[in-house]
Amino acid sequence: MALTLDGSLGVTFPSGSGTQAAQSKVLQVVQGTLGTQASSSSSTFADTGVTASITPLFSTSKVLVIVQLNACGKQSGNTYMGVKLVRGSTDIQIMESLAGYTNAADANWIGSISSTYLDSPSTTSNTTYKVQFSSQSNVATVYVNGNSGGLLPVSTITLMEIAA
Repeated sequence: MALTLDGSLGVTFPSGSGTQAAQSKVLQVVQGTLGTQASSSSSTFADTGVTASITPLFSTSKVLVIVQLNACGKQSGNTYMGVKLVRGSTDIQIMESLAGYTNAADANWIGSISSTYLDSPSTTSNTTYKVQFSSQSNVATVYVNGNSGGLLPVSTITLMEIAA
């Protein structure tokens, strides 16, 4: 049986071959970044711009999703931030439901929101993961990568395909 290694395509395994990747090994890593400010004043979830896509090599693979949102907070008003992780159009994890809640009309910068989630997409099709957020009480603006003195932080989403 021939095994083909191509610098641009990666490894091609022969059809019908046995074990194609050792279990629990990282097969590929993809990262998406957001270096601009994202804001919302709606209770309807909207994209933050933190997104990345991966095409799993095997339908049995797991995808480890690591999210780091920076400089998160609310502007003012008695609101709080909701944050969720979405695969395609399917909600897969609520990361936060009451971020920044103070029961007051004060600004509240909560800093970072992070999450790690092991997903089983069961596909070899291109799959997009993204983070969405909302101003839960619909009365004030919430932020990701809030401007802090002229420098904007970078928020990230990292996808790792794990052989399973």
